[in-house]
Amino acid sequence: MFTQIKNKWPILRISVVLQLVLNTALILLAIILSVLLLKEIVYFISVSFSNSGMDIHYKLLERIMVFFLYFEFIAMIIKYFQEQYHFPIRYFLYIGITAMIRLIIVYHENPVHTLLFSLAILVLIISFYIMNSATGRRGRY
Repeated sequence: MFTQIKNKWPILRISVVLQLVLNTALILLAIILSVLLLKEIVYFISVSFSNSGMDIHYKLLERIMVFFLYFEFIAMIIKYFQEQYHFPIRYFLYIGITAMIRLIIVYHENPVHTLLFSLAILVLIISFYIMNSATGRRGRY
């Protein structure tokens, strides 16, 4: 029995070191994303006091979607630590849906691309529905 524990010890050390590196990288990423989120808020405040034409509205809408992407990534990192070092799949789906909506808003000139982006959103929503219904059935039994 002692030899089994002794043989697993290097693997355990490697996994602990890698977990520490991952946690440190995620904390640094959360700090960077928080700074970028604050930068977007400053941009929103500066735009709200300026009187510009219609072009600024598209730019503002694009920046709002980027703001939500930053926000969702920060929320996902927070959930990672709250869920005992586990990324819930629903946050990846939220980020994917938001990113695809941003693509539709920003690159809407080509109708075929817009249709494909819309189909990608539909697939993500169906995946989210299937995941939630499977989780709901599991919780009932």
